[in-house]
Amino acid sequence: MSHQEQSGQGPTASGSARPAGRAALTLVLAIALICGAVAAGMLWNAGNRVERALAAHRHQVQATTTGRAEEPRAATRQAVTTSSVAPAVWEYPDDVRRSGTVPVPPRTPQGRTVALWVDDRGAPTRPPGGTANLALTALAGGTATAAAAGAAGAGVLTLVRRRAEGRRLGAWEREWERVEPVWSGRLRRGSGPGTGEE
Repeated sequence: MSHQEQSGQGPTASGSARPAGRAALTLVLAIALICGAVAAGMLWNAGNRVERALAAHRHQVQATTTGRAEEPRAATRQAVTTSSVAPAVWEYPDDVRRSGTVPVPPRTPQGRTVALWVDDRGAPTRPPGGTANLALTALAGGTATAAAAGAAGAGVLTLVRRRAEGRRLGAWEREWERVEPVWSGRLRRGSGPGTGEE
């Protein structure tokens, strides 16, 4: 008879622990997915509110280039979304003529009309964000939240499993110390002739 069978902690006990472990892991994954979905939804809603507020102060006007398109200077290249800039004039608010350097498609000639986004003061600004950008932000945030929740849950499971395993091993050792002398026929320490025990 084996140690596991004698102590009553054989394959049946370990087999029953495995489904419990899988169920706990499934629960952690489900909670992580729910946290990720909630975070993605919150980011989407918050992004929509911000974009709606910004869109109320973004205005598209028509600008006319007064020079040919050129490559932007290194200091301003990261601030534009196109590869070229050109001097241009536009009006905003109505009848208020403004001028400046605006982003344009490459090789735009002088005298070409281009679309330009301006703020309430008429200064060039970025266009309102699109749905794709909001979706990417929400997806990235939701994924990060799900990963963090899953890692935290897995850490808790590992800690609980180790503590349970320690208690189980301790119980096995105590049970084995009680059963092993009977099973092997070996006298326990403190027993036998001269000890007062039968």
